[in-house]
Amino acid sequence: MHVLATAGHVDHGKSTLVRALTGIEPDRLAEERRRGMTLDLGFAWTTLPGGETVAFVDVPGHERFISTMLAGVGPVPGVVVVVAADEGWRAQTSEHVSVLDSLGVRHGLLVVTRADLADPGPALAYARERLTRTSLGAVEAVAVSAVTGAGLDELRAALSRLVAALPAPVTDGRVRLFVDRAFTVRGSGTVVTGTLGAGTIRHNDRLLLAPAGTEVRVRGLESMGERHDEVAAVARVAVNLRGLPVEEVRRGHVLITPDRWPLTDVVDVRLASVDPADLPGDLMLHIGSAAVPCRVRPFAGGVDTDTARLRLASGLPLEPGDRAVLREPSSRLATGVVVLDVDPPELRRRGAALNRAIELEDATGRPDVLVEVARRGSVTRQWLAALGVLGGADPAPTELIEIGEHLVDPDTWQRWGKELGAAVDAHRAAAPLEPGLPAKAAAQAIGAPDLRLVEALVRDSGGALLARGGRITRPGTAPGFSNAARRALDEVCRRLAEDPFAAPSVPELAEAGLTREILAAAAAAGMVLRLPGEVILHPSAPQAAATALAGLDQPFTLSDARQALGTTRRVAVPLFEHLDSLGLTVRVDGALRRVSPA
Repeated sequence: MHVLATAGHVDHGKSTLVRALTGIEPDRLAEERRRGMTLDLGFAWTTLPGGETVAFVDVPGHERFISTMLAGVGPVPGVVVVVAADEGWRAQTSEHVSVLDSLGVRHGLLVVTRADLADPGPALAYARERLTRTSLGAVEAVAVSAVTGAGLDELRAALSRLVAALPAPVTDGRVRLFVDRAFTVRGSGTVVTGTLGAGTIRHNDRLLLAPAGTEVRVRGLESMGERHDEVAAVARVAVNLRGLPVEEVRRGHVLITPDRWPLTDVVDVRLASVDPADLPGDLMLHIGSAAVPCRVRPFAGGVDTDTARLRLASGLPLEPGDRAVLREPSSRLATGVVVLDVDPPELRRRGAALNRAIELEDATGRPDVLVEVARRGSVTRQWLAALGVLGGADPAPTELIEIGEHLVDPDTWQRWGKELGAAVDAHRAAAPLEPGLPAKAAAQAIGAPDLRLVEALVRDSGGALLARGGRITRPGTAPGFSNAARRALDEVCRRLAEDPFAAPSVPELAEAGLTREILAAAAAAGMVLRLPGEVILHPSAPQAAATALAGLDQPFTLSDARQALGTTRRVAVPLFEHLDSLGLTVRVDGALRRVSPA
């Protein structure tokens, strides 16, 4: 399917033309048919001679309904500009075309209607000349009479050529459906409609309704009056939603793929036609079918710039390159904007706005991955994809450091490496008995968001750093014991080498000056085995015990084992729990154990 919107002055025959092409009445409201004037968005569709299906979003032409017009035009890729032969170009034609130009619409068709009432030539020539000054450029033009049918065949052929030139939609991307209608259907519940510009919606999909973030399920789908299991972009679609009262959804809300779109309420933009300094502070941002109040902050400060920061009253799912319209509702002041950054840096310091204007000077709305990663230092692929900076399947630039899902700027990587070494050394100086800097503390010290990045930095250190037991240290670094502590430890190690199970008592350890901190450091350095209750054994004790116990009748009791090892119950109980944890022994029941087979 292809989707086109109409545009043009009130009473120039937009709805009549759509009706003649499709056989469908686009004016849904009784008030519209009574007054003969479109008040809200209308929808109709038809099949062209070449077999292409085209749907029309028919918009009101009266100046009081420009916001409704924006809601209809915003999500569509192409437009049919309608001008009446007997009236020609009018004020609302100019305003509608200005909106199209602000949105950067590049695909269109000019239709001069009511050719049975006047010579269409002058109106056609004037309108084509005006359109060439806009983003539409040189468009094909057709003169028709919806009353007599003259020119309708030529119009259908021109529509076929127009839709053939539309850009191919992205059907496997994330979903963003701006809602333009919401209503209830008896027996089905809430239904929303919109123009699906990208992605595919399927039955039973889980979606989020922005800005509230309400989770919904797709109960059913319709397109062009027919039920479907899935609908791919570009298409007019009606989505029956489970678990959403109709009172909680309205025009301007957005259905999005969960976890794929950040909702941003601060965005940096480039203005198309107005100096940011000339804008009032409070405006409306129109994008898709949404109209959101916003505050405008120009990036002034000594440089000529067409960029500004918008602070939105509510979050929207936006991406770089989005086209929108800034409008002052009480006047005709309006300008197009291009979204440059949906995750901009905070402006905290004096001169930050000026620096930001310089940074955005060459921005186009197509983000540079290297620049975006460098600004953040490191970022996950998922976040870059959500920001519209890097597709989930796109390869990362080779200049970046890639660790799992993380992409790291090379300068940041080098800085982290230096800071990690300095943090390890500082921790060693402050806590000489500890076996190294805890990995979590290391990540906090350098600002790394993931422990895996710290591990990768250690691997990349060329052997200058070592990761062991969840801590980072220098190779060959021993705990910084005092001379007295070293002598006491040496004596304990000598005694344990002679008898691995002759654990010193707690009073003996205290008398020797071996505090809990010293013993913990000695155990971390592999000098001794430290068990609960300050039971200190030789590191070889577990294997020596297993070898000795293998000579006993199996299974055996704790008393049998204690006698075989020549040790006390104080030592035997924590030792056997340790042996169990190592898999060297196995409990048979509450009283018996056996040695695990080799």
